[in-house]
Amino acid sequence: MRLTLLAAAISSTLLLTACNDAETQHPEGSGDMIATEAETSNPLFSQSPLQYQAPEFDKINTGLYEPAFEAGMTQHLQEIEAIAENPEPATFENTIAAMETSGELLNRTANVFFNLSGLISDDEYQRIEADISPKLSGHSDDILLNTRLFARVKAIYDNRDSLSAEEKRIAELTYTDFVRAGANLSAEQQARIREINTELTTLETEFSQNVMNSFKNDTILVEDKAELAGLSDDEIASLKAAAEGAGKTGYMITLVNTTRQPVLGSLENRALRQKIWEASAYRLQDANSPIVLKLVKLRAEKAALLGYPDWASYVIADQMAGDPSEVYGILDDLAPQAVAAAKKEAAEIQDMIKADGKDFTLEPWDWAYYSGKVKQARYAFDESEIKPYFEMNRVLNDGLFYAMNKLYGITVKPRTDLPV
Repeated sequence: MRLTLLAAAISSTLLLTACNDAETQHPEGSGDMIATEAETSNPLFSQSPLQYQAPEFDKINTGLYEPAFEAGMTQHLQEIEAIAENPEPATFENTIAAMETSGELLNRTANVFFNLSGLISDDEYQRIEADISPKLSGHSDDILLNTRLFARVKAIYDNRDSLSAEEKRIAELTYTDFVRAGANLSAEQQARIREINTELTTLETEFSQNVMNSFKNDTILVEDKAELAGLSDDEIASLKAAAEGAGKTGYMITLVNTTRQPVLGSLENRALRQKIWEASAYRLQDANSPIVLKLVKLRAEKAALLGYPDWASYVIADQMAGDPSEVYGILDDLAPQAVAAAKKEAAEIQDMIKADGKDFTLEPWDWAYYSGKVKQARYAFDESEIKPYFEMNRVLNDGLFYAMNKLYGITVKPRTDLPV
């Protein structure tokens, strides 16, 4: 297991795949290293018998995650300790390959939990995530800041030219993971890195949970159906059903994206458009703005400890661009063109507002609505006419799956025998 995958698992913006084509096999008995009799009934403690080791979702509940996480971290550290204490000289097989195949129980548990927590995000999932994420951060640090383990990795890295091309690349990536985690820092600096990582993980989890909650809770209730002029009968019926489902009377608009709410392209009522746009654009300012400020400060401190001028330089150092200046170069080239195009479109929209008999200056909540009118006038293009073609099942079956079959001969069929 690449250790960066474990670190990524605790990030709330990451959704891990729920199943792997083939999960790593371990020596007999290793999976039961610390399993108790009570834990044998927990499906997370053993490989799934289903095809492709798909999780047995029908047997998994929230009460099973924490025991599996705790046991998984303990088991993983035992495996890592055995690798670090190996008296044999460090080789690719007994060190890096062994690390890659360690942590089976922890990986399996994290894969299932973080996949579902990003989708379900109820109170219990959020409680577990808030509790386990800092522990996973500390667990990752326990491995990446293990001096004996790093010495073995470095020995392999220093002699990487003797490895195959594939092994050499993995050795380079593994060594880079350790260095970027702070393996070359002093003990005092590493202690501070640990503190920062725990704080960052806690704040990032809080931030993402605030966002998830806003998607569930941020709504606008409209009492008068006349205010929904411009929406189709089906859309209005859907809003009414949403209100009834929440035990309210009227029509409930649930905010979805950050600023571009789908209804803004159809609603004729400008005051309602403004209300929706502002509620969406300014959501979570009070809750998440202080978190962002703390994150910025902690990330800057971490980057400085690791020898980088700023967080952007740290993040992009092992990416394709390599340096923020390369990214800024692309943005500096694109920005003037994008701004010029936006100004041109804004002028066209302002003309359409005037042609519509209105006397107001274009605002963000007007853009989607009048942009549609411009397209209709210029190209006879009506988005409502193409919506049926982009219904989810049609996109999947008549679009993606059809193309996969024609191009690659792959046929996708539903599986009703696997629990979901």
